[in-house]
Amino acid sequence: MTVHDLPAINAALNAIAAVLLTLGFALIRNGRIEAHRTVMISAFGVSVLFLIGYLTYHSLAGVVYYRHAGAIRLVYLTILFTHTVLAAIVPVLAIITLSRALRANFKRHRAIARWTLPIWLYVSVTGVIVYLMLYRF
Repeated sequence: MTVHDLPAINAALNAIAAVLLTLGFALIRNGRIEAHRTVMISAFGVSVLFLIGYLTYHSLAGVVYYRHAGAIRLVYLTILFTHTVLAAIVPVLAIITLSRALRANFKRHRAIARWTLPIWLYVSVTGVIVYLMLYRF
């Protein structure tokens, strides 16, 4: 494995996080609290691994510029902008949400999870889209 493998690994981690987040939501909606807890802690762990890989890659490879022009560039930059802004707040939201659940403060956990889940899911999915647009198109 080289540093150039990290973007694909990071995209896979984002995809796994998205699946786990979706599964965790379905589990809690079906009252499967322990399974929800396990899956959401796993989603958090996968996202931490992603962040380590992302920071490692960009510290070694630097900035990667989008090569295409025209309307597709505008689409890419729009997705990248929203992804980046929201990605900056996901770690804070995820830590607060997780800590409230682990302290059994479920009323406050639910209140913030209603915001955390869609934002975290959006960031995970758009992370895969950014990867595909940047490295595969």
